[in-house]
Amino acid sequence: MAWIYLMLAGVLEVLWAFTMKQSAGFTKPLPSLVTFVTMAASFGLLSVSMKTLPLGTAYSIWTGIGAVGAFVVGIVMLGEIVSVARIAAAALIVSGLVLMKLSS
Repeated sequence: MAWIYLMLAGVLEVLWAFTMKQSAGFTKPLPSLVTFVTMAASFGLLSVSMKTLPLGTAYSIWTGIGAVGAFVVGIVMLGEIVSVARIAAAALIVSGLVLMKLSS
């Protein structure tokens, strides 16, 4: 279950990052509220996963999911630029996540 909680925490991290962007510096109430709720839920699930997973593994995977997820959401939903260097960077992050999971 710890891995499921960690994956959900990572997905919620992407969601709160996206809604934080949409909140325009916390000036829009609904995106701001969604940001705070999903942020709390993400931290809560991360905390539960850390009961059994090593700190380094859990935190690395959580931030990796957030980084790559935000990268993809930025491209798909916000029209951010796609470049070979950015794709290579995301691929390196994913490679690190896979290696982290395999070493746990």
